[in-house]
Amino acid sequence: MFSSRLILNTPHYDQLTQLVELDRICLGGLWTKRGYQRELDNPNSSLLVLSIEFGSIIGCSCFWAILEEAHIALLMIHPDYQGQGLGQLLLYRLLKKAANCNLERATLEVQVSNQSALAVYKKIGFQLVGRRKSYYQKTGEDALILWRGNLDRPQFREDLSHWWSYISGRLSKYNWLILETGNEQVEK
Repeated sequence: MFSSRLILNTPHYDQLTQLVELDRICLGGLWTKRGYQRELDNPNSSLLVLSIEFGSIIGCSCFWAILEEAHIALLMIHPDYQGQGLGQLLLYRLLKKAANCNLERATLEVQVSNQSALAVYKKIGFQLVGRRKSYYQKTGEDALILWRGNLDRPQFREDLSHWWSYISGRLSKYNWLILETGNEQVEK
């Protein structure tokens, strides 16, 4: 059986154009090339990309370390690859990185209508803590504010380990193989 190989790493400057195109497809053009460059240059920003080996970027995620919080600013998977566990992989990696940075909690905003993302976030223990009215400018849709605490606790690392087992099984189902990249270690 043939497996498609995935690379998860910090993007390079020469990938910014691809990131902007993925952003346009997934988010309608939320961030510009300059915005992604700013994230790469910011020591408090953790930007990750998911790409197919020898191919294009199919996913991206980012969190900002603000005091003891990881604010997840971005999580996107190309529509052709959604529903295969790749978004869960990116979320897992962000939360693991936040825990390794000794951050205590994670927050994010998500569209009310994005039920698949809400299901993933709830599965990892995010809770609804608020709502931002008309948050998304292009659609006028509300955003739900989600929060996940205790990232700095041993129980969270144990939860991540269980979640990794689930994610790796899901990725195997779709014949995805994750390659180690040197700058991002995926496994537990």
